[in-house]
Amino acid sequence: MTVRKAWILATAAVGAALSFVMLLVVGVYVVAGNLVSGFGNGTVGLAQNAVPAAYASIVQKWGNLCSAINPALLAAQLYQESGFNPNAKSPAKAEGIAQFIPGTWAIHGIDGNGDGRADVWDPRDAIPSAASYDCKLASYVKDAPGNLTDNMLAAYNAGAYAVIKYGGVPPYAETQNYVKTITTLAKSFAAPVQRVDPSKQAAGAIYFAQKKLGTPYLWGGDGTPDQGGRFDCSGLTKAAYETVGVTLPRVANDQYNAGPHPKRNELLPGDLVFFSDDLTNSRAIRHVGIYVGGGYMIDAPRTGAVIRFDPIDTPDYFGATRVTEDGAKALPTTV
Repeated sequence: MTVRKAWILATAAVGAALSFVMLLVVGVYVVAGNLVSGFGNGTVGLAQNAVPAAYASIVQKWGNLCSAINPALLAAQLYQESGFNPNAKSPAKAEGIAQFIPGTWAIHGIDGNGDGRADVWDPRDAIPSAASYDCKLASYVKDAPGNLTDNMLAAYNAGAYAVIKYGGVPPYAETQNYVKTITTLAKSFAAPVQRVDPSKQAAGAIYFAQKKLGTPYLWGGDGTPDQGGRFDCSGLTKAAYETVGVTLPRVANDQYNAGPHPKRNELLPGDLVFFSDDLTNSRAIRHVGIYVGGGYMIDAPRTGAVIRFDPIDTPDYFGATRVTEDGAKALPTTV
Protein backbone atom coordinates (compact mmCIF):
# COMPACT_ATOMS: atom_id res chain seq x y z
CA MET A 1 0.00 0.00 0.00
CA THR A 2 1.41 3.40 -0.93
CA VAL A 3 1.37 6.23 1.58
CA ARG A 4 1.06 8.87 -1.14
CA LYS A 5 -0.16 7.78 -4.58
CA ALA A 6 2.35 8.37 -7.41
CA TRP A 7 0.47 10.37 -10.06
CA ILE A 8 1.88 9.13 -13.30
CA LEU A 9 0.55 8.11 -14.57
CA ALA A 10 13.52 19.01 -43.15
CA THR A 11 15.24 19.30 -46.81
CA ALA A 12 18.48 17.50 -45.85
CA ALA A 13 21.74 19.43 -46.34
CA VAL A 14 23.79 18.08 -49.26
CA GLY A 15 27.28 18.45 -50.74
CA ALA A 16 30.60 18.98 -49.03
CA ALA A 17 29.18 20.25 -45.74
CA LEU A 18 27.08 17.08 -45.31
CA SER A 19 30.04 14.85 -46.11
CA PHE A 20 32.09 16.66 -43.47
CA VAL A 21 29.41 16.13 -40.85
CA MET A 22 29.11 12.43 -41.68
CA LEU A 23 32.86 11.92 -41.41
CA LEU A 24 32.85 13.75 -38.09
CA VAL A 25 30.06 11.55 -36.76
CA VAL A 26 31.99 8.40 -37.56
CA GLY A 27 35.30 9.70 -36.28
CA VAL A 28 34.01 11.10 -33.02
CA TYR A 29 31.88 8.09 -32.24
CA VAL A 30 34.68 5.58 -32.83
CA VAL A 31 36.61 7.37 -30.10
CA ALA A 32 33.60 7.84 -27.84
CA GLY A 33 32.45 4.26 -28.17
CA ASN A 34 35.42 3.03 -26.18
CA LEU A 35 34.28 4.90 -23.08
CA VAL A 36 32.08 3.44 -20.38
CA SER A 37 28.83 4.99 -19.20
CA GLY A 38 28.91 6.38 -15.67
CA PHE A 39 27.72 8.98 -13.19
CA GLY A 40 29.81 11.03 -10.82
CA ASN A 41 29.56 10.90 -7.06
CA GLY A 42 29.94 13.74 -4.60
CA THR A 43 27.97 16.65 -3.17
CA VAL A 44 24.61 16.74 -4.91
CA GLY A 45 23.25 19.89 -6.53
CA LEU A 46 20.55 20.34 -9.14
CA ALA A 47 21.34 20.14 -12.84
CA GLN A 48 20.85 23.52 -14.48
CA ASN A 49 17.18 24.16 -15.28
CA ALA A 50 16.15 20.53 -14.67
CA VAL A 51 13.64 21.82 -12.12
CA PRO A 52 11.30 24.68 -13.14
CA ALA A 53 12.77 27.99 -12.01
CA ALA A 54 9.79 28.74 -9.77
CA TYR A 55 10.63 25.72 -7.61
CA ALA A 56 14.38 25.23 -7.98
CA SER A 57 15.47 27.26 -4.97
CA ILE A 58 12.84 25.59 -2.76
CA VAL A 59 13.95 22.13 -3.85
CA GLN A 60 17.61 23.03 -3.37
CA LYS A 61 16.99 24.36 0.15
CA TRP A 62 14.64 21.70 1.46
CA GLY A 63 16.43 18.87 -0.32
CA ASN A 64 19.19 19.28 2.24
CA LEU A 65 16.88 18.97 5.24
CA CYS A 66 18.36 15.66 6.39
CA SER A 67 21.02 13.18 5.33
CA ALA A 68 18.54 10.71 3.83
CA ILE A 69 17.58 13.06 1.00
CA ASN A 70 19.23 15.51 -1.38
CA PRO A 71 17.86 18.09 -3.84
CA ALA A 72 18.03 15.74 -6.83
CA LEU A 73 16.20 12.98 -4.98
CA LEU A 74 13.48 15.38 -3.86
CA ALA A 75 13.17 16.67 -7.44
CA ALA A 76 12.84 13.11 -8.72
CA GLN A 77 10.00 12.43 -6.30
CA LEU A 78 8.14 15.59 -7.33
CA TYR A 79 8.58 14.81 -11.03
CA GLN A 80 7.40 11.24 -10.57
CA GLU A 81 4.45 12.35 -8.44
CA SER A 82 3.07 15.21 -10.54
CA GLY A 83 5.49 16.29 -13.29
CA PHE A 84 5.93 19.48 -11.22
CA ASN A 85 2.25 20.31 -11.70
CA PRO A 86 1.01 22.21 -8.61
CA ASN A 87 -2.62 21.58 -9.59
CA ALA A 88 -2.32 17.81 -10.04
CA LYS A 89 -5.07 15.66 -8.60
CA SER A 90 -5.12 11.88 -8.91
CA PRO A 91 -8.08 9.47 -8.98
CA ALA A 92 -6.99 8.46 -5.46
CA LYS A 93 -7.54 12.09 -4.38
CA ALA A 94 -3.82 12.81 -4.00
CA GLU A 95 -3.36 16.54 -4.33
CA GLY A 96 -0.80 19.11 -5.45
CA ILE A 97 2.77 19.05 -6.67
CA ALA A 98 3.78 16.49 -4.02
CA GLN A 99 0.58 14.41 -4.26
CA PHE A 100 -0.39 14.19 -0.60
CA ILE A 101 -3.61 12.41 0.21
CA PRO A 102 -5.73 14.49 2.62
CA GLY A 103 -5.17 12.27 5.65
CA THR A 104 -1.40 12.37 5.27
CA TRP A 105 -1.42 16.11 4.65
CA ALA A 106 -3.46 16.70 7.79
CA ILE A 107 -0.65 15.15 9.83
CA HIS A 108 2.46 16.01 7.87
CA GLY A 109 1.65 19.21 5.96
CA ILE A 110 3.72 22.18 7.14
CA ASP A 111 3.66 25.94 6.60
CA GLY A 112 6.82 26.13 4.51
CA ASN A 113 6.51 29.76 3.43
CA GLY A 114 5.53 31.15 6.82
CA ASP A 115 2.22 32.71 5.79
CA GLY A 116 0.34 31.16 8.69
CA ARG A 117 -1.27 28.21 6.92
CA ALA A 118 -0.27 24.93 5.30
CA ASP A 119 -1.76 24.74 1.79
CA VAL A 120 -1.36 21.48 -0.14
CA TRP A 121 -1.89 23.38 -3.42
CA ASP A 122 0.94 25.84 -2.71
CA PRO A 123 4.33 24.41 -3.75
CA ARG A 124 5.99 26.69 -1.18
CA ASP A 125 4.26 24.55 1.44
CA ALA A 126 3.97 21.22 -0.36
CA ILE A 127 7.64 20.89 -1.33
CA PRO A 128 8.91 21.57 2.20
CA SER A 129 6.25 19.19 3.48
CA ALA A 130 7.48 16.46 1.14
CA ALA A 131 11.05 16.92 2.38
CA SER A 132 9.91 17.01 5.99
CA TYR A 133 7.84 13.88 5.52
CA ASP A 134 10.78 12.07 3.90
CA CYS A 135 13.01 12.97 6.83
CA LYS A 136 10.41 11.87 9.34
CA LEU A 137 10.14 8.51 7.60
CA ALA A 138 13.94 8.27 7.65
CA SER A 139 13.90 8.80 11.41
CA TYR A 140 11.43 5.94 11.80
CA VAL A 141 13.65 3.47 9.92
CA LYS A 142 17.10 4.77 10.88
CA ASP A 143 17.95 1.61 12.79
CA ALA A 144 16.95 -0.78 10.01
CA PRO A 145 19.84 -2.49 8.20
CA GLY A 146 20.80 -1.21 4.76
CA ASN A 147 20.92 2.13 3.00
CA LEU A 148 19.02 4.86 4.83
CA THR A 149 17.77 6.55 1.66
CA ASP A 150 16.55 3.27 0.18
CA ASN A 151 14.81 2.44 3.44
CA MET A 152 13.22 5.88 3.59
CA LEU A 153 11.86 5.49 0.03
CA ALA A 154 10.60 2.02 0.90
CA ALA A 155 8.83 3.43 3.95
CA TYR A 156 7.29 6.14 1.75
CA ASN A 157 5.87 3.43 -0.50
CA ALA A 158 5.08 0.56 1.86
CA GLY A 159 5.13 2.12 5.32
CA ALA A 160 7.82 2.23 7.99
CA TYR A 161 6.51 -0.91 9.71
CA ALA A 162 7.24 -3.04 6.63
CA VAL A 163 10.83 -1.74 6.50
CA ILE A 164 11.37 -2.49 10.16
CA LYS A 165 9.69 -5.90 9.89
CA TYR A 166 11.86 -7.04 6.97
CA GLY A 167 15.07 -5.31 8.10
CA GLY A 168 15.31 -3.07 5.04
CA VAL A 169 13.50 -2.72 1.73
CA PRO A 170 10.66 -5.26 1.93
CA PRO A 171 10.26 -8.01 -0.68
CA TYR A 172 7.40 -6.27 -2.47
CA ALA A 173 7.89 -5.81 -6.23
CA GLU A 174 6.11 -2.45 -6.21
CA THR A 175 8.26 -1.14 -3.38
CA GLN A 176 11.53 -2.43 -4.81
CA ASN A 177 10.65 -0.88 -8.17
CA TYR A 178 9.77 2.43 -6.53
CA VAL A 179 13.11 2.62 -4.74
CA LYS A 180 15.02 1.85 -7.95
CA THR A 181 12.92 4.30 -9.98
CA ILE A 182 13.47 7.27 -7.70
CA THR A 183 17.18 6.66 -7.09
CA THR A 184 17.75 6.21 -10.84
CA LEU A 185 15.64 9.21 -11.79
CA ALA A 186 17.50 11.37 -9.28
CA LYS A 187 20.60 11.10 -11.49
CA SER A 188 18.86 13.09 -14.23
CA PHE A 189 18.17 15.93 -11.79
CA ALA A 190 21.66 16.02 -10.27
CA ALA A 191 24.42 18.31 -11.51
CA PRO A 192 27.23 16.04 -12.73
CA VAL A 193 30.49 16.45 -10.85
CA GLN A 194 32.60 14.85 -13.56
CA ARG A 195 32.41 14.26 -17.31
CA VAL A 196 29.35 12.26 -18.33
CA ASP A 197 30.42 9.37 -20.56
CA PRO A 198 28.50 8.17 -23.63
CA SER A 199 25.75 5.64 -23.96
CA LYS A 200 26.72 2.37 -25.64
CA GLN A 201 23.46 2.52 -27.61
CA ALA A 202 24.22 5.90 -29.22
CA ALA A 203 25.65 4.57 -32.52
CA GLY A 204 22.55 2.49 -33.20
CA ALA A 205 20.23 5.40 -32.53
CA ILE A 206 22.21 7.63 -34.91
CA TYR A 207 22.19 4.91 -37.58
CA PHE A 208 18.40 4.73 -37.45
CA ALA A 209 18.02 8.53 -37.66
CA GLN A 210 20.44 8.73 -40.61
CA LYS A 211 18.27 6.30 -42.58
CA LYS A 212 15.31 8.64 -42.09
CA LEU A 213 17.01 11.73 -43.58
CA GLY A 214 14.71 13.38 -46.14
CA THR A 215 11.52 11.92 -44.65
CA PRO A 216 8.74 14.56 -44.42
CA TYR A 217 7.76 15.75 -40.95
CA LEU A 218 4.42 14.79 -39.46
CA TRP A 219 3.04 16.29 -36.26
CA GLY A 220 2.40 13.41 -33.90
CA GLY A 221 4.20 11.04 -36.25
CA ASP A 222 5.52 7.77 -34.84
CA GLY A 223 6.77 6.37 -38.16
CA THR A 224 3.97 3.83 -38.51
CA PRO A 225 2.95 2.54 -41.97
CA ASP A 226 -0.38 4.35 -41.87
CA GLN A 227 1.58 7.58 -41.27
CA GLY A 228 3.83 6.93 -44.24
CA GLY A 229 6.81 6.29 -41.97
CA ARG A 230 6.85 9.96 -40.94
CA PHE A 231 7.85 11.42 -37.57
CA ASP A 232 7.76 14.49 -35.44
CA CYS A 233 10.81 15.42 -33.34
CA SER A 234 10.21 13.28 -30.27
CA GLY A 235 8.68 10.49 -32.33
CA LEU A 236 12.00 10.22 -34.20
CA THR A 237 14.14 10.15 -31.08
CA LYS A 238 11.84 7.65 -29.42
CA ALA A 239 11.93 5.33 -32.44
CA ALA A 240 15.71 5.67 -32.79
CA TYR A 241 16.35 4.54 -29.24
CA GLU A 242 13.76 1.78 -29.45
CA THR A 243 15.93 0.12 -32.10
CA VAL A 244 18.62 -0.35 -29.46
CA GLY A 245 16.28 -1.55 -26.76
CA VAL A 246 15.67 1.70 -24.90
CA THR A 247 12.07 2.89 -24.53
CA LEU A 248 11.73 6.65 -24.13
CA PRO A 249 8.62 8.61 -23.20
CA ARG A 250 6.69 10.08 -26.15
CA VAL A 251 7.20 13.79 -25.48
CA ALA A 252 10.42 15.81 -25.51
CA ASN A 253 10.20 17.34 -22.04
CA ASP A 254 9.95 13.89 -20.49
CA GLN A 255 12.77 12.53 -22.65
CA TYR A 256 14.99 15.18 -21.06
CA ASN A 257 15.02 13.15 -17.84
CA ALA A 258 16.19 9.88 -19.43
CA GLY A 259 19.73 10.26 -18.10
CA PRO A 260 22.35 12.74 -16.89
CA HIS A 261 23.03 16.04 -18.62
CA PRO A 262 26.41 16.68 -20.28
CA LYS A 263 27.58 20.25 -20.75
CA ARG A 264 27.73 21.76 -24.25
CA ASN A 265 31.49 21.16 -24.48
CA GLU A 266 31.00 17.53 -23.39
CA LEU A 267 28.46 16.55 -26.07
CA LEU A 268 29.03 13.28 -27.89
CA PRO A 269 27.12 11.66 -30.77
CA GLY A 270 23.91 10.06 -29.61
CA ASP A 271 23.12 12.66 -26.96
CA LEU A 272 19.63 14.09 -27.15
CA VAL A 273 19.66 17.89 -27.51
CA PHE A 274 16.73 20.04 -26.47
CA PHE A 275 15.29 23.45 -27.31
CA SER A 276 12.88 25.72 -25.48
CA ASP A 277 11.48 29.24 -25.44
CA ASP A 278 11.90 29.21 -21.65
CA LEU A 279 15.50 28.40 -20.78
CA THR A 280 14.71 28.12 -17.06
CA ASN A 281 12.18 25.30 -17.23
CA SER A 282 12.68 21.78 -18.57
CA ARG A 283 8.92 21.27 -18.61
CA ALA A 284 8.68 23.95 -21.36
CA ILE A 285 10.96 22.07 -23.80
CA ARG A 286 9.36 21.98 -27.26
CA HIS A 287 11.94 20.32 -29.56
CA VAL A 288 14.51 17.52 -29.49
CA GLY A 289 17.13 16.11 -31.86
CA ILE A 290 19.96 13.55 -31.86
CA TYR A 291 23.43 15.06 -31.69
CA VAL A 292 25.85 13.77 -34.35
CA GLY A 293 28.97 15.86 -33.69
CA GLY A 294 30.46 19.07 -35.04
CA GLY A 295 27.64 21.19 -33.67
CA TYR A 296 24.96 19.36 -35.69
CA MET A 297 21.98 17.18 -34.92
CA ILE A 298 19.53 15.07 -36.90
CA ASP A 299 16.02 16.25 -36.21
CA ALA A 300 12.47 16.42 -37.53
CA PRO A 301 12.05 20.20 -37.33
CA ARG A 302 8.53 21.26 -38.32
CA THR A 303 5.57 20.90 -40.66
CA GLY A 304 6.68 21.42 -44.28
CA ALA A 305 10.26 20.34 -43.58
CA VAL A 306 12.00 16.98 -43.71
CA ILE A 307 14.26 15.11 -41.32
CA ARG A 308 17.64 16.75 -41.79
CA PHE A 309 20.88 17.99 -40.23
CA ASP A 310 20.52 21.21 -38.26
CA PRO A 311 22.94 23.23 -36.11
CA ILE A 312 22.35 23.12 -32.38
CA ASP A 313 23.95 26.41 -31.38
CA THR A 314 20.85 28.56 -31.52
CA PRO A 315 19.40 30.97 -28.94
CA ASP A 316 16.79 28.42 -27.87
CA TYR A 317 19.28 25.63 -27.11
CA PHE A 318 18.30 24.31 -23.69
CA GLY A 319 20.64 21.43 -22.91
CA ALA A 320 21.30 17.76 -23.50
CA THR A 321 20.71 14.30 -22.07
CA ARG A 322 22.90 11.23 -22.34
CA VAL A 323 20.31 8.47 -22.47
CA THR A 324 20.80 5.52 -20.14
CA GLU A 325 18.71 2.38 -20.08
CA ASP A 326 17.96 2.67 -16.38
CA GLY A 327 17.19 6.37 -16.75
CA ALA A 328 14.65 5.68 -19.48
CA LYS A 329 13.05 2.88 -17.48
CA ALA A 330 12.51 5.27 -14.57
CA LEU A 331 10.36 7.60 -16.68
CA PRO A 332 6.64 7.50 -17.35
CA THR A 333 5.99 6.46 -20.96
CA THR A 334 2.58 8.15 -21.10
CA VAL A 335 1.60 11.68 -20.13
